Amino acid sequence: MATEPVKDTDPTIGRLVTDATRDISTLIHKEIQLAKSELKVSVKAGGTGLGLFAGAGFMALLAVIMGSVGIAYLIHWNGSGLDLHWAFLIVMLAYLLVAALLGFIGYRKVRQVRAPQRAIHQAQETSHLLKRG
Repeated sequence: MATEPVKDTDPTIGRLVTDATRDISTLIHKEIQLAKSELKVSVKAGGTGLGLFAGAGFMALLAVIMGSVGIAYLIHWNGSGLDLHWAFLIVMLAYLLVAALLGFIGYRKVRQVRAPQRAIHQAQETSHLLKRG
């Protein structure tokens, strides 16, 4: 049985280990980039949802203020102020409708926040492949 002599162009064990280490490092770096890009989308949707919740809270606060003023005018009614207090109550209802709309849209946006599924799956595959050798 004849064996061929080692050529200068054949990779050495050291070169193979270096190449494998470099490739694994590149793979892990790419997986981290994938996770970052997926999280960026989720964080943006979550931030938008939280901003809309804050807007809904602010509008509800304005509705409480307007409602308080409207109730005060109702209690202090002297028989000729109907137009004024009904106007305050209508504005309060408009604020409440806007707050409800912002809250609903914010809820839907926050529900869109997801874990980076592709990155998790890819990391699990890489881990499985590395364990197999």
